[in-house]
Amino acid sequence: MTQTTSLQYEAPWPVYALDWCKSAAPGQTLRPRSAFRLGIASLTEDYRNRIAIVGLQDERVLVEDDYTEYPDFVTLVEAQHGYPATRLQWQPSTANSFAWSQKAASTELLATTGDALRVWEYSSDGSAAVGSYVGRQSSGGGHKLTLKTALSGQSKVQNNNTGAPLTSFSWNEKSPSLIVTSSIDTTCTVWNIDTSTAITQLIAHDREVYDVAWLPGSTDIFVSVGADGSLRAFDLRSLEHSTILYETPAPKNVPPPRASPSSTARPPTSPLLRIAFNPADSNYMSTFHMDGTDVQILDMRSPGQPVMELKAHRAQVNALGWSSTDSQLLATAGDDCQLLLWDLAPHTQAAAASPRTASTGLSSPRPDVKKRVLTDPVMAYTGAAEIANLAWSPQIASMAMNTGHSTAPGEWIAVAMGKSIKALKV
Repeated sequence: MTQTTSLQYEAPWPVYALDWCKSAAPGQTLRPRSAFRLGIASLTEDYRNRIAIVGLQDERVLVEDDYTEYPDFVTLVEAQHGYPATRLQWQPSTANSFAWSQKAASTELLATTGDALRVWEYSSDGSAAVGSYVGRQSSGGGHKLTLKTALSGQSKVQNNNTGAPLTSFSWNEKSPSLIVTSSIDTTCTVWNIDTSTAITQLIAHDREVYDVAWLPGSTDIFVSVGADGSLRAFDLRSLEHSTILYETPAPKNVPPPRASPSSTARPPTSPLLRIAFNPADSNYMSTFHMDGTDVQILDMRSPGQPVMELKAHRAQVNALGWSSTDSQLLATAGDDCQLLLWDLAPHTQAAAASPRTASTGLSSPRPDVKKRVLTDPVMAYTGAAEIANLAWSPQIASMAMNTGHSTAPGEWIAVAMGKSIKALKV
């Protein structure tokens, strides 16, 4: 018996947004199948996009390499989405114990952004998930994905009634009723999805906002990046000002604009596309520039310039993500068809050396930090096509199967390449 190290799924459409479920389905914590579920969304240039939940065809694919008659994953349920989803996430694992006012204990939530923030409710009756099924499952087989609410706020900066398109969102783990969204209209909005209300909307950047992330452990502080090339931090307890943690260097030898848009506008710089905190040490964040091949690691304690730069991709970076364990592993992927895994633990300063809890807010800079350039990832996978996105699984425990085999514990990374999704054991 060999343990499988890669799983494959072919979607009926090009995939962009994807996420790995953060916890087992209610009442199925011991089922391996329940830990291997992905939410995926199509990317087609029309109003016929879809989202789907895919799951293991048969648990034996985890331990038998020769179990190849069927695809590893099958579609469990899908739904219409209209415009493409810019981001898709499963509920945080804390959502199972949260006191929701309008959700059954047996269901799970997913959220997507696009023309609006949509919250979806997913239910799978346990019997259908345990029985074996072959081929593509109809959505009648005990799996339901229903739109619970669609939120698009009145924009602060635009006069039309519908909100501007949303680029991304972050789901708060400490309080899973909170989601913050980012928009091309320069704003970020904090929503309470339990009451379907906007808590606050703020003008966050000078130009489009491309990504947003809650500080781990905080319900007040979040950061955002955008087309103005800046990374900013906001605190809901004092919204009068934001803290600029990093700005991309202004390009050299650019002729000054003939008509300056405003005296405070920055010269055109390289937009920052993604931002993600290291869950094992939330002082550290990762980001990258539009069309950039390098990934910048920033330290909240020494804002202003990266403390590390990861240089190994040979084409533009498209996605990054941290392991949810204490391993400090960062995955990056891009148009060079490569998924690279970086071990940053040897290069990060222990959190104890500079205690900063989520409650103290942002600490003063330490100007003495020298930037390290890392060029050696600990693992590299080359895919068959450009990698558009990636998603980590949580740590999946060893599980006993009906056949008497047991699966090896560990983490997986799913990557999206066109219509293909590959899940790789780390």
